[in-house]
Amino acid sequence: MKFTEGNWLVKDGMKIYGATEVVDFEITESSLTLYVMPFYIKNKGDTLGGPMLTIVLTAPHDDIIRVNAYHFKHAKESGPEFIINDEKKTFTVEEENEFINFKSGNLAVKIRKSGDFSMNFFYNDAYLTGSNFKSLAYIVAEDGRSFIREQLNLGVGEYVYGLGERFTSFVKNGQTVEMWNADGGTNSEQTYKNIPFYVTNKGYGVFVNTPGLISYEVASERVSKVQFSVESENLEYMVIGGNGLKAVLKNYTDITGKPSLPPAWSFGLWLTTSFTTNYDEKTVKGFIEGMAERDIPLSVFHFDCFWMKAFQWTDFEWDKGQFPDPIGMIERLKENGLKISVWINPYIAQKSKLFDEATENGYLLKKPDGSVWQWDLWQPGMGIVDFTNPDARRWFSDKLKKLLDMGVDCFKTDFGERIPTNVVYHDNSDPQKMHNYYTYLYNKTVFEATKEKKGKETLVFARSATAGSQQFPVHWGGDCSATYESMAESLRGGLSLGLCGFGFWSHDIAGFESKATPDLYKRWTAFGLLSSHSRLHGNNAYKVPWLYDEESVDVLRFFTKLKNRLMPYIYSKAIEASQKGIPVMRPMLMEFDDPTCLYLDRQYMLGDALLVAPIFSEDGVVTYYLPKGKWMNFITKEIAEGGGWRTEKHGYMSLPLMLRQSTPIATGKIDSRPDYDYSDGVTFHLFGIEDGSDISSKIYDLEGRAEAEIKVKRSGKFIDVNVENLQNKDKKWNLMIYDRIKSIEGGDKSEGNGTKIVSKNNHIKLELEGESNGR
Repeated sequence: MKFTEGNWLVKDGMKIYGATEVVDFEITESSLTLYVMPFYIKNKGDTLGGPMLTIVLTAPHDDIIRVNAYHFKHAKESGPEFIINDEKKTFTVEEENEFINFKSGNLAVKIRKSGDFSMNFFYNDAYLTGSNFKSLAYIVAEDGRSFIREQLNLGVGEYVYGLGERFTSFVKNGQTVEMWNADGGTNSEQTYKNIPFYVTNKGYGVFVNTPGLISYEVASERVSKVQFSVESENLEYMVIGGNGLKAVLKNYTDITGKPSLPPAWSFGLWLTTSFTTNYDEKTVKGFIEGMAERDIPLSVFHFDCFWMKAFQWTDFEWDKGQFPDPIGMIERLKENGLKISVWINPYIAQKSKLFDEATENGYLLKKPDGSVWQWDLWQPGMGIVDFTNPDARRWFSDKLKKLLDMGVDCFKTDFGERIPTNVVYHDNSDPQKMHNYYTYLYNKTVFEATKEKKGKETLVFARSATAGSQQFPVHWGGDCSATYESMAESLRGGLSLGLCGFGFWSHDIAGFESKATPDLYKRWTAFGLLSSHSRLHGNNAYKVPWLYDEESVDVLRFFTKLKNRLMPYIYSKAIEASQKGIPVMRPMLMEFDDPTCLYLDRQYMLGDALLVAPIFSEDGVVTYYLPKGKWMNFITKEIAEGGGWRTEKHGYMSLPLMLRQSTPIATGKIDSRPDYDYSDGVTFHLFGIEDGSDISSKIYDLEGRAEAEIKVKRSGKFIDVNVENLQNKDKKWNLMIYDRIKSIEGGDKSEGNGTKIVSKNNHIKLELEGESNGR
């Protein structure tokens, strides 16, 4: 929201009281409190009027400083509030002649004690950002509304990222962003997942701690500021430091929650019925048998909305006309090793047999007059489950548990965005704050109900989200279109979401709306199977490959099997996501201190070792950037020198999937499924190990326990490779090295696209030919 007209004028009807001067402060064991006036106190008479801003600084965690600014201290503020893991870390306060220094870990803020107000943040003494004279302000509109606004500085060449799954430009500078969840598809400024957290390339983050509507002006109202404002008497935000963006995300997810680790089977290929297509058990059986006959590994089959009878969503009952024996059907499908997913949402149609039950028990949102809130959009006469009511949560959970007992493995938790504000909640929550927070309670309820039955084998497949929702993966990108433009906007959204601590993300391969061309189907398939999670789904078109062309079958088979072989590596990155909040799919700027990477949104890193550049054109031409160093296409084994742009043409069975030198990755021996014993017959791939390198990489079992670790050291022409901590010493491991080898000790070799070495024990010593560091 903009409050000014250009640099000089205030909008009509607005009065801005900006932080001008600190007039007093208090230091206690738990906080530093500043009392700030919006004008200078020149004589005692100036003390007789307000308003006054009170700013309270605390440290919820090392390297995080919380700023709480308010006007009226006890203005009524109803919940909900984000759940913050507040460790109440110690801090230090030092007074100087002109400044007060407040420090948490390596993050510090310096506040001017008198004169023009300033509050500047530093990490390891390097300047990050600050709030200058009159940047923080209390604002009153002539209609009686009041706002708190903050404007944090942006430096020259500083760029802003994140703020949720946003489909607009990856760099947010110049944008107005409203934190308001909406069911708007993937082709507008609206989004399903608004997260009030951003990072910049200077290596810090800012989290605004309210689920309510926050209005951001990112280098827009003031091009040298990130402005955020709330309609409230109170504004709280946290500046989050760290040694690089990965550390910032770790700190942020330390307080808002780490992503849970999805089960390994969920990383395989998902196939759905699609949405409005006609299907029954015969159709489903035909799809699954068709995939098996064509040797395409399938991990999950998903039943979309019409597993329930039309007009009755959600009633949690199978449509007996289409599925007369659901328990038997599920048993038959699971004999093929499949997991089963079904669609749900939190809306109860008036025709559903559950509507009266929910109404009588007070489980639905109500109008201020006490009647049930209803509308006809999506389902005729539908109501919305009130998840602030503990009894409603138990009731909803019990319905899910019956399906889980039937053999269902997980739920696609659709919707949760169109939540009205003219309603009354069971716990009297603020409806405006609940608009975004609703999805947190909804997905938490489903996740916990599933976990009660499935234990560690728990995930949801969610569309809507807010801060903290990363704890309940997986999230997918919503309703995209079958175009290259929509494929690219989906990737932008996923990369933005990853910078908000969401470790796992998916999208509808080949687009949700309309039917893809065979060309787009094949290109999107490569992108989709090199994403964290991979799902074929559409609106009115089936997504089995043989309906496109025979080559689509070959492409889907190739990339599905490739992903399954990559699972030891991908799963290790999933573990990292669950432990540190670092996404599996990473923007280039997260891995490289390279100015070119600041803008890149059509390529990404899959973990830290593999660069993926999806192809967004019918001619198969792709232009992508390789940072400095040597790279190898993991599919073709071609070597490339980084430090510049490359333009290549690829057929459908390849794309730039580039292995970064000196980053060992592990592949498994099984390509028919994603969940298997990764350490049994594992192959470690080495390429371009630089002299002086001392690197390592772990692989894990399906319980998330470290099972083996490869350690690689190079000194001159010699490379020592050790594999340690194998739980089963009888398991063999292999080494694939793509440098020229003169001699080998400790293994037997065979030539191919590289040198394959079968270990004799846990140590292999290599001698390189000449000065080669990559073929």
